[in-house]
Amino acid sequence: MIARPKLLLLDEPSMGLAPLMVEKVFEVVRTIASEGVTILLIEQNARLALETSHRGYVMESGEIILSGPAGDMLHDPKVRAAYLGESE
Repeated sequence: MIARPKLLLLDEPSMGLAPLMVEKVFEVVRTIASEGVTILLIEQNARLALETSHRGYVMESGEIILSGPAGDMLHDPKVRAAYLGESE
């Protein structure tokens, strides 16, 4: 972060971490984003990713099959059922 990048790519930053550490990592991600850095986040934890992001994209077999504002996706019944483990 010393070089003040405009874009930060993160691939599965929560993988293998204890829940407390996951929260700390995402606190840092939010702080970095609030400083104006664009973040491309690839994350299996769909709920946490959508709660942290402005936009969301769902990929299946290498293709984007769904995209939109993260808040809308977080509350979409089909997304909740398919990716967040909740029934419609």
